[in-house]
Amino acid sequence: ANAAEPAAAATPTCAVSGLRITLDDNGNGPAQHGMNHEGTYLRFKNTTGTTCALRGYPGLGLEKAGHAKAATDVRWGSTYFAQDPGKKTVYLKSDASAWADLVWTHTGANAVHAKYLEVTPPAATAHRTLAFDKIVDNGTLNVTSLSATPPATG
Repeated sequence: ANAAEPAAAATPTCAVSGLRITLDDNGNGPAQHGMNHEGTYLRFKNTTGTTCALRGYPGLGLEKAGHAKAATDVRWGSTYFAQDPGKKTVYLKSDASAWADLVWTHTGANAVHAKYLEVTPPAATAHRTLAFDKIVDNGTLNVTSLSATPPATG
Protein backbone atom coordinates (compact mmCIF):
# COMPACT_ATOMS: atom_id res chain seq x y z
CA ALA A 1 0.00 0.00 0.00
CA ASN A 2 1.06 3.54 -0.63
CA ALA A 3 2.34 5.08 2.62
CA ALA A 4 0.49 8.31 1.81
CA GLU A 5 -2.91 6.61 2.00
CA PRO A 6 -4.88 7.38 5.13
CA ALA A 7 -5.42 4.47 7.49
CA ALA A 8 -9.19 4.92 7.11
CA ALA A 9 -8.94 3.49 3.60
CA ALA A 10 -8.37 0.10 5.22
CA THR A 11 -11.85 0.11 6.78
CA PRO A 12 -14.24 -1.60 4.38
CA THR A 13 -17.60 -0.10 3.51
CA CYS A 14 -20.42 -1.94 5.26
CA ALA A 15 -22.09 -4.41 2.89
CA VAL A 16 -25.81 -5.11 2.96
CA SER A 17 -25.06 -8.71 3.94
CA GLY A 18 -23.35 -7.52 7.12
CA LEU A 19 -26.07 -5.11 8.23
CA ARG A 20 -29.35 -5.62 10.04
CA ILE A 21 -31.56 -2.78 8.79
CA THR A 22 -34.67 -1.97 10.80
CA LEU A 23 -37.20 0.78 11.41
CA ASP A 24 -36.58 1.78 15.01
CA ASP A 25 -37.85 4.59 17.24
CA ASN A 26 -34.89 3.86 19.59
CA GLY A 27 -37.34 3.74 22.49
CA ASN A 28 -37.11 7.48 22.92
CA GLY A 29 -39.97 9.87 22.54
CA PRO A 30 -41.38 12.10 21.52
CA ALA A 31 -42.88 9.98 18.81
CA GLN A 32 -42.38 11.53 15.40
CA HIS A 33 -45.94 12.59 14.68
CA GLY A 34 -47.32 16.05 14.05
CA MET A 35 -48.89 18.32 11.44
CA ASN A 36 -49.56 15.36 9.10
CA HIS A 37 -45.88 14.34 9.36
CA GLU A 38 -44.81 10.91 10.53
CA GLY A 39 -41.33 9.58 11.05
CA THR A 40 -39.08 6.88 12.40
CA TYR A 41 -35.40 6.03 12.44
CA LEU A 42 -33.63 3.77 10.01
CA ARG A 43 -31.12 1.73 12.00
CA PHE A 44 -28.15 0.02 10.36
CA LYS A 45 -26.58 -2.47 12.78
CA ASN A 46 -23.21 -4.05 12.00
CA THR A 47 -23.50 -7.83 12.39
CA THR A 48 -20.11 -8.80 10.95
CA GLY A 49 -17.77 -8.86 13.94
CA THR A 50 -15.37 -6.42 12.26
CA THR A 51 -15.50 -2.65 11.88
CA CYS A 52 -16.99 -1.25 8.68
CA ALA A 53 -17.81 2.25 7.50
CA LEU A 54 -20.92 4.02 6.21
CA ARG A 55 -21.01 7.54 4.78
CA GLY A 56 -23.91 9.57 3.51
CA TYR A 57 -27.53 8.96 2.77
CA PRO A 58 -29.40 5.67 2.36
CA GLY A 59 -31.17 4.93 -0.90
CA LEU A 60 -34.91 4.43 -0.50
CA GLY A 61 -37.72 3.07 -2.63
CA LEU A 62 -41.39 2.44 -1.93
CA GLU A 63 -43.17 -0.74 -2.97
CA LYS A 64 -46.91 -1.29 -3.15
CA ALA A 65 -48.79 -4.53 -2.55
CA GLY A 66 -47.18 -7.46 -4.34
CA HIS A 67 -43.82 -5.64 -4.24
CA ALA A 68 -44.76 -3.43 -7.21
CA LYS A 69 -42.36 -0.51 -7.32
CA ALA A 70 -43.91 2.90 -6.63
CA ALA A 71 -42.59 6.26 -7.81
CA THR A 72 -40.47 7.52 -4.92
CA ASP A 73 -39.06 11.02 -4.43
CA VAL A 74 -36.21 10.90 -1.90
CA ARG A 75 -35.06 14.19 -0.40
CA TRP A 76 -31.76 14.29 1.47
CA GLY A 77 -31.21 16.70 4.36
CA SER A 78 -33.00 17.84 7.48
CA THR A 79 -36.47 16.41 8.13
CA TYR A 80 -39.51 17.94 9.79
CA PHE A 81 -38.31 16.43 13.09
CA ALA A 82 -34.50 16.33 12.92
CA GLN A 83 -31.53 18.37 11.72
CA ASP A 84 -29.35 16.70 9.11
CA PRO A 85 -26.04 15.82 10.83
CA GLY A 86 -24.17 16.26 7.55
CA LYS A 87 -22.26 13.72 5.52
CA LYS A 88 -19.63 12.18 7.80
CA THR A 89 -18.07 8.73 7.83
CA VAL A 90 -19.50 6.56 10.60
CA TYR A 91 -17.21 3.74 11.70
CA LEU A 92 -19.34 0.88 12.98
CA LYS A 93 -17.69 -1.53 15.34
CA SER A 94 -19.28 -4.96 15.65
CA ASP A 95 -22.86 -4.66 17.01
CA ALA A 96 -22.79 -0.84 16.72
CA SER A 97 -25.49 1.02 14.80
CA ALA A 98 -25.76 4.01 12.49
CA TRP A 99 -28.99 5.96 12.30
CA ALA A 100 -30.91 8.15 9.86
CA ASP A 101 -34.19 9.98 10.42
CA LEU A 102 -36.95 9.09 7.92
CA VAL A 103 -40.03 11.31 7.61
CA TRP A 104 -43.06 11.55 5.30
CA THR A 105 -46.48 13.22 5.25
CA HIS A 106 -49.83 11.48 5.04
CA THR A 107 -52.52 13.99 4.09
CA GLY A 108 -53.64 11.78 1.22
CA ALA A 109 -52.24 14.12 -1.46
CA ASN A 110 -51.44 11.94 -4.47
CA ALA A 111 -50.67 9.27 -1.92
CA VAL A 112 -48.75 6.06 -2.41
CA HIS A 113 -50.19 3.22 -0.35
CA ALA A 114 -46.87 1.63 0.50
CA LYS A 115 -46.50 -1.88 1.86
CA TYR A 116 -42.71 -2.16 1.75
CA LEU A 117 -39.62 0.04 1.87
CA GLU A 118 -36.42 -0.77 -0.01
CA VAL A 119 -33.36 0.47 1.89
CA THR A 120 -29.95 0.62 0.23
CA PRO A 121 -26.96 1.52 2.41
CA PRO A 122 -24.69 4.29 1.08
CA ALA A 123 -22.28 3.01 -1.60
CA ALA A 124 -24.15 -0.31 -1.84
CA THR A 125 -25.93 -1.75 -4.86
CA ALA A 126 -28.10 -4.28 -3.01
CA HIS A 127 -30.98 -3.42 -0.69
CA ARG A 128 -33.09 -4.83 2.12
CA THR A 129 -36.88 -4.77 1.89
CA LEU A 130 -38.74 -3.88 5.09
CA ALA A 131 -42.45 -4.04 5.88
CA PHE A 132 -43.73 -0.46 5.65
CA ASP A 133 -47.54 -0.25 5.65
CA LYS A 134 -47.86 3.54 5.30
CA ILE A 135 -49.61 6.24 3.30
CA VAL A 136 -46.89 8.45 1.77
CA ASP A 137 -47.93 11.71 0.08
CA ASN A 138 -46.54 12.01 -3.45
CA GLY A 139 -44.19 9.10 -2.67
CA THR A 140 -41.92 11.66 -0.97
CA LEU A 141 -39.50 10.48 1.72
CA ASN A 142 -37.21 12.86 3.61
CA VAL A 143 -34.08 11.35 5.15
CA THR A 144 -31.04 12.59 7.03
CA SER A 145 -27.48 11.44 6.52
CA LEU A 146 -26.35 8.51 8.64
CA SER A 147 -24.87 9.33 12.03
CA ALA A 148 -23.48 7.38 14.99
CA THR A 149 -26.39 8.44 17.18
CA PRO A 150 -30.08 8.88 16.38
CA PRO A 151 -30.62 12.45 15.12
CA ALA A 152 -32.17 14.57 17.87
CA THR A 153 -35.88 15.14 17.34
CA GLY A 154 -38.50 17.29 19.01
